Amino acid sequence: MAGSRSTLNKRWARWLLFAVMAVGVWKVIFLGSLDAGMQSSILATWKNNFYEREPSARTHGRAGLYFEGVKNSSGETGASTKGAVSIVDDICEDWLEKEDRIIYSRDFKKDPIWVVGEEKDWNTCGVGCVFSSSYSSERKPDAGFGFHGDSETASVLRSMESSHYYPENNIDVARGKGYKVIMTTSLSSDVPVGYFSWAEYNIMAPVLPKTEKALAAAFISNCGGHNFRLQALEKLQKLHVPVDSYGACHRNRDGRVDKVEALKHYKFSLAFENSNEEDYVTEKFFQSLVAGTVPVVIGAPNIQDFAPAPNSILHIRTQEEISYTVEIMKNLASNSTAFNETIKWKFEGPSDSFKALVDMAAVHSSCRLCIHLATQVQENEEKAKAISDSRPCKCKKGSETVYHLYVRERGRFEMQSVFIRSHNLTLKGLELAVLSKFKSLYHVPIWKTERPDVIRGSNELKIYRIYPVGLTQRQALYTWKFHNDDNIKSFIEKNPCVKLEVIFV
Repeated sequence: MAGSRSTLNKRWARWLLFAVMAVGVWKVIFLGSLDAGMQSSILATWKNNFYEREPSARTHGRAGLYFEGVKNSSGETGASTKGAVSIVDDICEDWLEKEDRIIYSRDFKKDPIWVVGEEKDWNTCGVGCVFSSSYSSERKPDAGFGFHGDSETASVLRSMESSHYYPENNIDVARGKGYKVIMTTSLSSDVPVGYFSWAEYNIMAPVLPKTEKALAAAFISNCGGHNFRLQALEKLQKLHVPVDSYGACHRNRDGRVDKVEALKHYKFSLAFENSNEEDYVTEKFFQSLVAGTVPVVIGAPNIQDFAPAPNSILHIRTQEEISYTVEIMKNLASNSTAFNETIKWKFEGPSDSFKALVDMAAVHSSCRLCIHLATQVQENEEKAKAISDSRPCKCKKGSETVYHLYVRERGRFEMQSVFIRSHNLTLKGLELAVLSKFKSLYHVPIWKTERPDVIRGSNELKIYRIYPVGLTQRQALYTWKFHNDDNIKSFIEKNPCVKLEVIFV
């Protein structure tokens, strides 16, 4: 009896094998008779059904994968349940895309960021962004300009004035007063609001002949500045530097002129600010660049960060440097070759660092405020729900580990998944992985329509900087850096599913 039952089982096994093979042959024939689009659709459906029917790999494991530390079908055991998930087929990236996905409780398209203040709504912003001058009883606004005592509404300080005149604009002072979001000219503020902009200043305007007899022009009307700019103006004149002064201070020319048009005919412009404060660089400087003059600057101690090219500006740091600067001005004025070197950037284009700085303003500060607030909303939700603890953020493909990163262009809100393998976990490898992703999306840099035609460049993407989301622009542009390959490897390993921003130039 036992023998006949065994024979019957073998027969059933052979029939079952034949049936499975027949179904497989039918699938090949059936798919072969369809066009490529239909095949792709059917395969995608099967793939989705596979994901839906299989138990979550976070807790149960799945065909083709196993957690390290958990026995798989072969009886193999990994080292740790917190290690990378091993993939024995070719779905590593797809699996990470699914497992690491976060469904946030707030959809900013349906429930946009709401800021109280007189400002226009930004329909083109990367995140839903609404401004209103009145409150609503339905819910609290996310933020409001000015100080708000409500802890649920972030108080926003926005000012383009120097903190030397308005002490409350100092970041530390503003924080101490309870402001959650700082918007000042400082690149260390949460949302910088600088004077620079491609749209406002025609920085690449052509250079005109320098026909004025005076060496420099000045437009200074506040004769009581918090620095030595008035003394500098007086000393320049004493040292026999002809200066046409159009402002109220030592005026010797009629001030009823178009400032930029007037400046275009001088070799030098006295871009003297009313205070020497980091990042406080006003229209005096940028109008000088438009005019094609050489700015002689008294002001921000880091003014070289704003220079369009090396040796394109003169910086007077102290009163003791005035005489030395005068000698340079006279030498440049008498040597056309040397002078043309200082304005060569007008013909060849400014440096990448200058473009990276000014490109920031291609997205209006109000939109950047909404992006900043929306990013904080999502980060707070992740922390509150400890979401990062349940995401794998990496998996193993054969002998390699695949890391899942999230990257967005500065000025945009939506993140893109980027995968990088352990053997490419280098500075160059990161850049190539980011470029590959954005090229596959036919990505157009956010500044493309803002920059003058002559410096828009080709459609080829070029990375200037990659940095973690949450850094200030001062850190991102000037102080943050992955020093070497070991540094970047350690950073990504210690920051699962890290969020990065990229600046394209």
